[in-house]
Amino acid sequence: MGKGEETRARIMDIAETSVLAKGFGATSIEEIIVEASITKSGFFYHFKDKNELAVALLRRYAAAEDIFFDDLQNRARELNDDPLHAFLVFLKLFSELMADLPNGHPGCLIATYCYNERLFDRTVRELTEKSVLSWRTRFRQAFDEIAAVYPPREPVDLNALADMVSNTVEGGIIMSKAVHDPQILAEQILLLRSYVKLLFQPNIN
Repeated sequence: MGKGEETRARIMDIAETSVLAKGFGATSIEEIIVEASITKSGFFYHFKDKNELAVALLRRYAAAEDIFFDDLQNRARELNDDPLHAFLVFLKLFSELMADLPNGHPGCLIATYCYNERLFDRTVRELTEKSVLSWRTRFRQAFDEIAAVYPPREPVDLNALADMVSNTVEGGIIMSKAVHDPQILAEQILLLRSYVKLLFQPNIN
């Protein structure tokens, strides 16, 4: 990585930490410049304005999320090739990783953007929607595979079930922050795991 790429990455790291801590509107270019030890012209060499920085942050964050979930789901499939049990393993691994974060999850950039969508242009809003829907697509595919082998014991909309994964994670992050208990997110993921297990496990006569 060249010096220019390192500077760009540092600007984005500083900006992301600040946005997650206090929101996009409260994050100023001036504070980023000071912390990154660059000039204002140095900032604008990499990003023409704050909105372009928002786009770059979102794309990087979404790509990192995809890599994270791909790796975790692949590990789960290596441990168990049954679709239901692989998904249960995935949720267990996910919960354990979240429990191991000493200060809790730092927050979801995509959710932060949703809370402040009026600050952004159409490009950012469309990227945010695309990122949210990509979670639905990812988990809907997993539930389609499970349902093909284990029909759900109760009627369920699989899109809504896929969204439940996202909602559980986002809600767990908020609750963990609100009550200063990093373990809440991990616990919520395990409760979701229990629900999925009960929903799809075969009837025992």
